[in-house]
Amino acid sequence: MAFRGPRVWLWRWRRNPLKRRADAVEAWVVLGTWLLAVLAGVLAGVAVARSVEHGLARERVEWRPVMAHLTEQAPGRSVRGSGTASGDRVWAEVRWTVADGSAHTGQARVEPGSVFGTPVTVWADSEGRLVTKPATAAQAQLRAGLIGGLLGVGAAAVPFAGGRTLCRRLERRRMEWWDAEWARFGPLWGRTTG
Repeated sequence: MAFRGPRVWLWRWRRNPLKRRADAVEAWVVLGTWLLAVLAGVLAGVAVARSVEHGLARERVEWRPVMAHLTEQAPGRSVRGSGTASGDRVWAEVRWTVADGSAHTGQARVEPGSVFGTPVTVWADSEGRLVTKPATAAQAQLRAGLIGGLLGVGAAAVPFAGGRTLCRRLERRRMEWWDAEWARFGPLWGRTTG
């Protein structure tokens, strides 16, 4: 096992006669990359999460349950008579009236085998179009947190990838300088004085 000396914090910024300008530039690039990645990730994640949560809250306020009625026999057989509960639903045409009195029709999920005229609760927006049931406050917070977190990580990846690319270029340039110096001084090591 190799002996490692004590860990030195902030070693990139300490004075050292062997430290080159490229080392200092790389140190600042690494620091800037991490700061930008954290800042971009947090700001983007929080902004997106708030936007999603606001949009879902607006849907909870604007979307209303509406009583609709089947305009046709629903496909399939009814499971009510069999005594078993089933979560399977089928698509069928329904008709509903909105607050301004206009009638609308559309497709909604209903129990299989439901007969013509069966009442069905559907959700409609302010213009009377069918929509899905809005997310609850808890579901909205979870969805906003997940979307915000994913976009925050994506936003943080951009400056992180840019910083890694820049550090690779600095390393390549440092190796080229090392090769040039080695080519100049390497042959001198084989000579003996005397």
